[in-house]
Amino acid sequence: MEYRRLGRTGVKVSTQCLGAMMFGTVGNADYAECERIVHRALEAGVNFIDTADIYSGGASEEIVGRAIKGRRDDLVLATKFFNPMGEDRNMRGGSRRWIVRAVEDSLRRLGTDHIDLYQMHRHDWNTDLEETLGALDDLVRQGKVLYLGSSSFPADWIVEAQWAAARRGTERFVCEQPQYSVFARAIETDVLPAAQRHGMGVIPWSPLAGGWLTGKYRRGEQAPAGSRFAHGDRLGTDPSTPDRFAAVERLTKIADDAGLSLTHLALGFVTEHPAVTSAIIGPKTMEQLEDLLAGADVRLDGAVLDAIDEVVPPGTDMPGIDHMSGNPALRPRNRRR
Repeated sequence: MEYRRLGRTGVKVSTQCLGAMMFGTVGNADYAECERIVHRALEAGVNFIDTADIYSGGASEEIVGRAIKGRRDDLVLATKFFNPMGEDRNMRGGSRRWIVRAVEDSLRRLGTDHIDLYQMHRHDWNTDLEETLGALDDLVRQGKVLYLGSSSFPADWIVEAQWAAARRGTERFVCEQPQYSVFARAIETDVLPAAQRHGMGVIPWSPLAGGWLTGKYRRGEQAPAGSRFAHGDRLGTDPSTPDRFAAVERLTKIADDAGLSLTHLALGFVTEHPAVTSAIIGPKTMEQLEDLLAGADVRLDGAVLDAIDEVVPPGTDMPGIDHMSGNPALRPRNRRR
């Protein structure tokens, strides 16, 4: 397992980060197995775990907290806030009022007195960014949080957050967590360069494009039992599906020629980018974890990367990719007409 420095901090993290989104009712409801997955990842050299308050309504944080009991100081622990955690309209977002409550809830569920990396899960169009940064800065000064991060921020918000922190003299975001994979490359145009200019770490989510880059979805075949498309017909009705099948078939040939599985090719592609610190892997089962760990040290040469570029050009997305920006400037009442 390779280790890289997280942005300009002095912290070194494994190039694979164990993502806990699938722990709990959303993914694996066997809490004991989820804990075993955490233990196995730590044994394999993973020292970085990422979760969020919203995952399975807080259950993911609770599972992680139990799994790391007695080993808390051996790992870098990251979680996130922003998404709704109740019916109350103020139990969400980037307001000071919510942040001071959300962090206490996460600390309790995780069973720890501090969070190493506390991330804003999405940017809040309706809250002054300086209010958010001020509240987060207070958490750092109180010792409840060590470092701050953002997730799925567009490039302009990444830059504005850096400027706002400089203006106020507050702690800044040291890490960005974007969607990035062979299928989702738009961030190569602006997000990754912005992160590099500001010395931020980058920990991409969904490096396997929701399972597409494992090869589990095949043209003319049913989605495997237990997969995210197994209980509906979205796989067959999504207009982007034919393009995805075609891309997977070409990428599988590239992987075969390189002596790799498609999964390992996809992971190697993400960690090969010079801006990337660690790729978030999100196994649901021990079998999936073992396969992902086996690809931790894969490196891709220039010829393989060039071949991937022929399938999905740099700086572009496959059809159907959603970066979830939700820019209110594009709503009808805000457009010039």
